[in-house]
Amino acid sequence: MSDLAEFADSLDGELFSPDSPGYDAIRRPVNVAYREVRPRLVVRCLSVSDVVAAIRYATATGDRIAPRGGGHCFSGRSSTHRIVLDLSGLDGISVAAGGIATIGAGAQLGPVYAGLHAYGRTLPAGCGPTVGITGLTLGGGIGLLGRKHGLTCDRLVGVQIVLPDGSVVDCDDDHEPDLFWGLRGAGGGQFGVVTSLRFDTVPEPMTTRIEAHWSDVALEELVSAWQAWAPDAPDELTVNLSLVSEPGASVQATLFGASTLEEGPTCELLREFIDQDSAIELRAGLPYSQLKSTFADPREVPESALRIRSEFFSHSISRSTLASLLTQLGEPRTTGRRQMSFTAMGGAYNRVAEGATAFAHRGERFLLEHIAEPADPWVDSSWATAHADSSGRVYLNFPDPALDDWAAAYHAGNYPRLTDIKKAYDPHRFFDFPQAI
Repeated sequence: MSDLAEFADSLDGELFSPDSPGYDAIRRPVNVAYREVRPRLVVRCLSVSDVVAAIRYATATGDRIAPRGGGHCFSGRSSTHRIVLDLSGLDGISVAAGGIATIGAGAQLGPVYAGLHAYGRTLPAGCGPTVGITGLTLGGGIGLLGRKHGLTCDRLVGVQIVLPDGSVVDCDDDHEPDLFWGLRGAGGGQFGVVTSLRFDTVPEPMTTRIEAHWSDVALEELVSAWQAWAPDAPDELTVNLSLVSEPGASVQATLFGASTLEEGPTCELLREFIDQDSAIELRAGLPYSQLKSTFADPREVPESALRIRSEFFSHSISRSTLASLLTQLGEPRTTGRRQMSFTAMGGAYNRVAEGATAFAHRGERFLLEHIAEPADPWVDSSWATAHADSSGRVYLNFPDPALDDWAAAYHAGNYPRLTDIKKAYDPHRFFDFPQAI
């Protein structure tokens, strides 16, 4: 099918071009850097057959497509000047007996948490309410329940996907097992367009929200203590650390996270890390779905374009490296917000073998992000300073176009098997983009 009118008539959904009414109201990428990219066509898919038709049309015309669920890709992979598949219409959520949830590829985390809450269930996943469940899952999925229940992709038990030849495949451990293995951590858009996912959900816990702030603190001591404590804390506790530098102001440190324990035991554990005089804000009795909405993420709806570089660490950052990082973070300047974010790993994340799924980073203690405006050279200099102590591994959901050896950084020892899967399911590289397998 190469005729545009015939293609449009075949759709259950809608087809938009730049001169179509409603084109400018289509969901755009969250990152400001890609918000003005104007696709030649946008297909608003309402059915699996719409995805099949779009792939066959693109194949016949020699075009390329970019699937878009949440639109949060930091390197713009859900944006293109060619054809975007808007999957927002595939957003159904249902839960069967035993807690197996089927979730449409276009669902966002806010509705996912709310939908699962109605059944007393949830998933270990991220905080941003408009983040797409599919992209998050295909790249791994780190969140506040992850140290207890693992990655989002660790709860995945089945996927429906449309392959480059237009065939629809349902895969799991027993059907197309190699493909299913690759879909758990290799990143979105590598082998086809996912249309739905099936998860083994977990009971939704009551949680205790954790937050503390410091504007005048010995940062080196704080970060060193966090590195030694947070990755080894009990699985029920996830505590992350953020350092923010604004021009003309001292660096502010924020501790934030959650516990599935009650307030008393949570406070006792925190006192192993924070001295008795520190003001800790605890709020107990929150269902997990409600907890997620209480944390603001500057990456969720950025006021300006952001650039992020990150790496995992299997050991603590040395004192000398840490001192250099903190000096660079707080150096005097007139413009530009800078942020370093430390995310605790360990726990259930690391109790899965590196080769059990495509997500290869199973021995890490924490993740460090460097976040600033795109023109700020600090992102590269800070990353390079930290890189000396890192494991060299990079979280695929924070793609980094500046990596020298992205295959090793993203996939480590899993890369050879992934290339075999790519050759088997996408031999002509229909799904191709920078840093694609």
